[in-house]
Parts: sequence; C-alpha cells; structure tokens
Amino acid sequence: MGLTKHKIGSLISVVDERNYNGIREFYGININKEFIPTVANINNLDEKKYKVVRKNRFVYSGMQTGRDECIRLSMYTREELIIVSPAYITFEVTATDKVIPLYFFMLFLSKEKDRMGWFYSDGSIRANLEWDVFCDIEINLPSINVQRKYVDIYNAMVTNQQSYERGLEDLKISFDVIIEKFKYSEKRALLGNVIEEVDIRNNNAILTVHGVNKEKKFMPSVANGADLSKYKMVSKGQFACNLMHVGRDVAVPIALQKEDKPIIVSPAYFVFKLISDRILPEYAMMWLSRDETDRYAWFLSDTNVRSGMEKKRFCEIEIPIPDIQKQKALVEIYNVYTTRRDINEKLKTQINVLCPILIKGSLEEANV
Repeated sequence: MGLTKHKIGSLISVVDERNYNGIREFYGININKEFIPTVANINNLDEKKYKVVRKNRFVYSGMQTGRDECIRLSMYTREELIIVSPAYITFEVTATDKVIPLYFFMLFLSKEKDRMGWFYSDGSIRANLEWDVFCDIEINLPSINVQRKYVDIYNAMVTNQQSYERGLEDLKISFDVIIEKFKYSEKRALLGNVIEEVDIRNNNAILTVHGVNKEKKFMPSVANGADLSKYKMVSKGQFACNLMHVGRDVAVPIALQKEDKPIIVSPAYFVFKLISDRILPEYAMMWLSRDETDRYAWFLSDTNVRSGMEKKRFCEIEIPIPDIQKQKALVEIYNVYTTRRDINEKLKTQINVLCPILIKGSLEEANV
C-alpha cells in the first residue's frame, strides 16, 4: 500500500469564525495538548473578538515552541461550543480523503513531533513555530483504511478512559453535595481560631526544596544559591500555603504534608497546623480545596495591590465543623475520589504514551 507524503498546509484550511452569539466559555490549550478553561480575568472582555471552536476543529499556537519543546495544538471533540483567544489559529482538516482528522491529531501526540517543532522553530527570534513554517512541514500518511484501523484502537482507549472519568465526576458530585449541606447545617469557625502558625527553620539537614502548585500538591522546587537554613520546615499533618498570587491565579496553592519525613518550603510560605481536635487535617484540606473556597479567597485578596492575600484575610475564611464521624466518612469518600482521579490521570498519560506506538504501527503496516 505504501505511504504518501503531504505538506500539512495542503491538508488543512484556516477557519476564522468569530463569536457573535455571546458564547462565554473561554478556553486555552496547554502543553499537553488539552483544552483548559482560562484562568485569566474575563471581566470586560469583548467576547466578539474571540474565535469559535466547534467539534473536530483544531486550535494552534506557535508561540514559544522552542522554549517548551512542544507543538501547542489540540483537536476539540465535544459538542458544546467554546471560544479561544484571537491570538490562536483555528483550522480544520479538509483533505479528508487523504487523512482522518483524528489520525492527523494523533500524529502530534509524540515527543518526536514536539522535537521536530523545536527544530523548525530554531529560525525564529522568539523560538516560535510560525504558521507558514508549520504548514510547510511534510508528513507521511498511510491509506485511509490503515488510518481508520488505528483510529478505532485509539478511540476505544479514549472511550474507556472517559467512561472511568464520568464515574469519577459522579463521585465528586456526591461529596460536593454533602459538604455543601455542612455549610448550612453545621456550626462554623473562623480559620484563624482553629489554626496556629508554625515557623521552624531548616537546620540545613534537608536539602530538597518543595513548592505548592495550583492543584494543591507539593512539588520539587528550585532554589539555586539560596540559604536553605532560612527555609521553613513542614512536618506531617501541617499545611503549607503560598498566598502571594491568589488574586492572579484565582486559587490558594495549599497542601497538607502527609509524609513522615519533614520537607522545606520557601520562607515566604505560610505554614500552619490545626490546634482544634474537633477538625481532621484531611477534612480541613478538603474544605480548602473547594473551587468555592478559591473564589472566596480571590475575593478577599482583591484589596492587595500585588493580588496576594494577607494572612489575616486568609484567617477570615470560615470552615463548618461537623462531628468527627461525619468528617471521617466524608474524608473516606474524598480519598476514594483522589485515588481514582490519580488513576484517571495515569490512564490519560498511558494513552499518550501508546499513541506514538500506534502511529509507528500504522506506518509499518503501510510499508508491508
């Protein structure tokens, strides 16, 4: 059957559909080639300038391809319409007699293609992969029948993952409903009345620095040349919180330390522990992980010129306190949810890992 070579530009057409119907679902794309809701402030934006994304339409950004070593491109597969920044290029695969749109997308789900994008972006002063350069890239394609075979395998994997994800969302709705009831049925306390700041500095025995991301998890951090003796220790059962960019990120980067071995974080972090035996640390963490809590913290940070959040304002957050047995039951549900959420993320990663193998198999089959 063999392979045929085509320039990308010969397979696609730019579509510039502007948002004149008042769609307010603002999205962007990340380096994992996923659509994500924008975290930017959308107040006072003129949504009519934004571009509409329909099912099977692609979104492309050539910016900083060299820096990120990633071709930032994604294919939209949902029925609901969304909009993206006018800085993005939106296009569709029009040569469907030569390439199936999903197969076209599968071609770019590999580190090899990302490295190719990095190579082609080398001529740009800003390390961008310019649109005309992208369109001039040549790709090898097997026959439509071979493409369809491997697209079907990919679809089966994605369908299984999405089915698992739907069950995950049902579980999340369950504990969201319960915790929402707690807000109205249980007595509440100011966070400042049930916590105590902890400020124990590192004795240089701990050399690995951690930060906290917006997903509310600890992550290794870089502290080149820093005096680690000034860094704060976080022991098991304690919380670390970065209040500097709450207004910008519309989120409180906060995490609960669950490991026996202490870690260290930046001296700019707020480290604290619970002083009330009426509250489980896991329950407090769950409450502080809610989207509603993030939005309320963003509201409280509005008076800060740098969009940070003052500790005294953070301590004004209220937390409902049901009895310990109710907290334990809810924490168990939440732990099941987080475990399944992590499994779901692994499933998505595995699909992306397998995708280049599928592409390689389709090209080898075409050459038989």
